[in-house]
Parts: sequence; structure tokens; C-alpha cells
Amino acid sequence: MGRVLNVYCSKSGIAVDYDQKKIYLDPRSSVECDYIFVSHAHMDHLHRTKTKHDATRVITSAATLRIAHTRGYELKNFCNDHSFQLLDTGHILGSNGLLIDDELYYTGDISVRKRAFMNPAVIPKTKNLIIESTFGREDYIFPKTDIVIHEVNAIISEIFHHGRPVVLLGYPLGKAQVLTELFHHWEPLYAEDSIIEMNCLYSELGVNISTPKSYSLAEREGLLSRDIPWVLIAPLNSARNGFLEHLRRKYSPITIGFSGWGIKPNFKYVLGLDYCFPLSDHCDFNELVTVVEKCCPERIYTCHGFDNDFASALRNLGFDATPVQTRSKANKEKIRNSSVLTDWW
Repeated sequence: MGRVLNVYCSKSGIAVDYDQKKIYLDPRSSVECDYIFVSHAHMDHLHRTKTKHDATRVITSAATLRIAHTRGYELKNFCNDHSFQLLDTGHILGSNGLLIDDELYYTGDISVRKRAFMNPAVIPKTKNLIIESTFGREDYIFPKTDIVIHEVNAIISEIFHHGRPVVLLGYPLGKAQVLTELFHHWEPLYAEDSIIEMNCLYSELGVNISTPKSYSLAEREGLLSRDIPWVLIAPLNSARNGFLEHLRRKYSPITIGFSGWGIKPNFKYVLGLDYCFPLSDHCDFNELVTVVEKCCPERIYTCHGFDNDFASALRNLGFDATPVQTRSKANKEKIRNSSVLTDWW
């Protein structure tokens, strides 16, 4: 009889029972189990341990461990003595999926596009797949990256022709570093200080990335003006906060945001931006389907984002797919073969 594999969802997130071990995947809070897997260092995938004596072993990449520490998260009991395989998911530096034998693959956040120094995800064959569904609806299909870059360069060129500054906005970890490389040819180029810190960390971790002058230093040196063109890379989460308002009042820049949600025409108005382009660190709908096809799984669990929509679309394509949360709540189906999945929470 084969090993028993249980996939279910608790209040702390997705859990897997396999070979008498309990593994939590990107839990939202501290949990008691054998292993915790942290796929990458975005804050919605990190948690803080409850006590200093938490003995749960943490599986993650060395880069994620370092980045998490820089962001104020101590991933205690880091463990590299395990039988699992970590595979690059192409999302941000250090992002990995977890492969458990050939029984189960958890993608975490994933991208199959080449973007600057970021390579496409490594996709394994597996019997069971847990896949993120952030953009798991058919209306989320992104243009090619080269097309986006060309359009943005054309806009920057026009803005520079009129002698005005430009602010490029992306998530400070991952997207901002890609933007630095994609648009480093524009001069003068500056970056908000927290992005400079992360760029420097990327360099320390072996990524050949440009390090522009920091915004604060440029402002102190009087290098910024509303009457001359320059480019600043800033955090997208600053789009509605005081920092961007300060920039608008003082320098009147044109603002360009980058997010997969930018595929929707009204998203730029939600953020209060002049432009927003769908440059994402996630797969679009078609790319998610490609990941599924390459994994060739017998059973698929969708999670996060449009998990219900994506599971439904996969069923229409002939796959056995269900959202993790739905299967956990149903607590009905039991499958026994060389890979056994049960839902018992």
C-alpha cells in the first residue's frame, strides 16, 4: 500500500500530511507541525513565530531566509536536512516551490516568463498539484513583456521630450528590481531608499543589478526639479500615500504603475496613476494552464486569487481540479491508490 497524502486547509493555511509528517505551506501564523515551508519573502507569505522556543523546522531557500531577515522576519530553525526538493518558481529572487517525491508539487507564487534577470519557473511532473490562482480567470491574459517595455519606453521618451520627470511604481521587493534593470538606460535614474536597500541585497545575493542614486540623496543634492526630466523608481504601495503626494506637489511627475491587475483599464484610476501596465511576477491565465499541462497531474488543488474560477476552467479542460478550501470543507471524497488524498478538516 502506498503512502498516505492528505491535503487540507486550516485557519493557518494549507497543510499536507505525508509519510507521517505534517507540513504547512506558507502559513499565516505560527503552527505546530514537523515542517513549515516558506516559498518566498513577500509579507503575505511570511509569519512571526509565537515563542522563542518554537521547534518547528523551516524549509526555505537561503535567499528567502536572508531577505526575510532584512524585512524583519526571523525564520527560526532553518532546515536544509530534508528529503524535499525546492524548485525555482521565477516569481522573485529566492522564490521556490516544494516538490514532495513525485507525489505533490506546491507552486507558491509562480511565473514562467523571462523578466530581466528572472528566469522562468522550473516545472516538474507530479501526481498532485497545488497551484496558485491569482490570475486564474480567462480575462487575465497579459501582453508579451517586450510589448510592454516598448510601450513604456515610448511614453518615457515623450515625457522626456516635454522636460518632465517620470515615476515608475512597482512592488518594492521583486517588481522594483526588475524595473531597475528594464529601464536602467534612462538617465538620470533614481530609486526610493527602501528599493535601493533591496537592490543592494540582490547584489549581495549574486544578482548583477544596477544601483541608482537614492531619492533622498538626490533631493539633498538638489538634483530633482519639475523642469528637467528624470526617472524615479518608487514602491507601488506609495501610490496613495504621502510620498507620492509630496512628489506630485513638488515635481509634478507623470506616474506609471506596473501590476498584473493593470490589465483592467480602470485600475490606474483606483491607484490614482497616469498609466498602469500589466507587467506581473505571476502567471496569467494561459500560463497557469501551461504549468498544469507540464505537471501532468492526476489531481489539482487551486488556491488563492480566483481559485474557484480556475478550478472550474480546468475541469472544463478535462482535469480533476478543486479549490483547496472547498475540498477541505466538503470532507467527503477519499481516493486510495499509490497516492492517497483525503479531506478531513
